[in-house]
Amino acid sequence: MIAIAPGSALHQDMITWRHWLHQHPELCFEEFKTSDYIASVLESLEIPIHRGLGGTGIVATITGQGSGPSIGLRADIDALPVTELNDIPYKSQHPGKMHACGHDGHSTMLLGAAAYLKQNNQFNGTVHCIFQPAEEGDAGARQMIDEGLFDLFPCQEIYGMHNWPGLEAGQFAVHDSAVMAGVETLNISIHGKGGHAAMPHKTIDPVVISAQIITALQSIVSRNIAPVDSAVISITQVNAGHAHNVIPDTVNMAGTMRYFDPLTRPLILDRIKALVEGISASYGATGEFTVIPGYPPVINSPEHAAYSAHATSSVVGEDKVQRTMPPSMAAEDFAFMLQELPGAYIWIGNGEGEQGGCMLHNAHYDFNDDVAPLGASYWVNLVQQRLA
Repeated sequence: MIAIAPGSALHQDMITWRHWLHQHPELCFEEFKTSDYIASVLESLEIPIHRGLGGTGIVATITGQGSGPSIGLRADIDALPVTELNDIPYKSQHPGKMHACGHDGHSTMLLGAAAYLKQNNQFNGTVHCIFQPAEEGDAGARQMIDEGLFDLFPCQEIYGMHNWPGLEAGQFAVHDSAVMAGVETLNISIHGKGGHAAMPHKTIDPVVISAQIITALQSIVSRNIAPVDSAVISITQVNAGHAHNVIPDTVNMAGTMRYFDPLTRPLILDRIKALVEGISASYGATGEFTVIPGYPPVINSPEHAAYSAHATSSVVGEDKVQRTMPPSMAAEDFAFMLQELPGAYIWIGNGEGEQGGCMLHNAHYDFNDDVAPLGASYWVNLVQQRLA
């Protein structure tokens, strides 16, 4: 059932909301105007709200006509530090900030579903619509949880959704298990002995050592992780030296690690540490390895993924629900919510071609307003089916 018809009055409202959000992007934990605007829409719909979790987070609660369980539906509200290059009437008005990941669309789809469910609450139970700050790297989901999200608003299940460029508009993708990867930030320092580049024999060259380490790290996945599993180690920054004829004392490197199987994480980290320290020591240098914890992998419950697949099929038909798409090595802090509660995280097609298929985090990206009724209708169908 398409609860919110394309071109309907509610769809037009959703476009208005989305364009306002797109024009006023705000970064992690700075979503003050964004939060105020979302709150004003919810209040105009006479939906009770709670504000302040995670600083700018909002929880809107819709009660059905009968008693029953509670489920959570989550949308993220923050933007990215990207300068928008689109020439559109609702272009970002905040230089250096942009909704380049579609969180404006995610928030709009949840607002649309909330508006519909408020007027059509023939379900048994409670729906908590969670508008979460700081998904883009600052773990707003974890902060909301730490501040009592599921104590104040108990849920039996939790669901999330992300737009997916390149997936045809009018389609969804639902994974039975892994959806998105866990991520860790890697920092490596090699301390050698600097000196004149013409006399390398009197130095302990950390640049040469760094090259050996970068190459060796690539053997961890290929020779320690089962071929049927997936993991990535990428060194993305190498900083050393200030002159062409001086071998520096130190090289600092940074990178990222991605994985799906939680058991893979300690294995990879142990191997990185051993290689950094061992290779450095073999050259007479000292190697230091530290990790900045990131997000765990997004792992769906197969049972709840099936519920999502059924609800999406009700909107677009079973043939438009992709069930075998590969998971993504990108990360998502909805993972913290799935560590607390069973649930599922799905993708909605943003379309193909230059616009709909423009990569996430790209300065030319834009959320596809045409798919908003489908996403909102998925939320509605999911609620009606799970709280029947």
